[in-house]
Amino acid sequence: MSKIKVNIVTPDGPVCEMDANMVIAVTEAGEIGVLPGHIAMVAPLQIGALRLKTDGKTETVAVHGGFIEVRPEVVTVLAQSAEMAKSIDIARAKRAAEKAEADLKAKTDSLDLRLAELDLKRAINRMQVYEQRV
Repeated sequence: MSKIKVNIVTPDGPVCEMDANMVIAVTEAGEIGVLPGHIAMVAPLQIGALRLKTDGKTETVAVHGGFIEVRPEVVTVLAQSAEMAKSIDIARAKRAAEKAEADLKAKTDSLDLRLAELDLKRAINRMQVYEQRV
């Protein structure tokens, strides 16, 4: 089966460079699947799991916003932050979720509430991606 090159980059540097048979991402418009030869496109990403399928195996990456750029031969993910499932510190993710939940209860300002909601979504995403690892 043919493959597509995948590059995942954050402001801190590259997270992953690999070849995959299929890339599945959660965009603002919904979930998309990208195969080699896909039409060129750019889409904003939501907080969610990016799945990279290669030869019957799936690598999962926790992605927290950003953009996916698709070209027929390469997929580039420019993420605000991204973490491979095998690199996630689950204890840290659980602590972050607990802190975000406490902040949601304590905050009254709408901006602070929104930031706490985003913190909670990111922590939950990291925990779910960790649980999906193979």
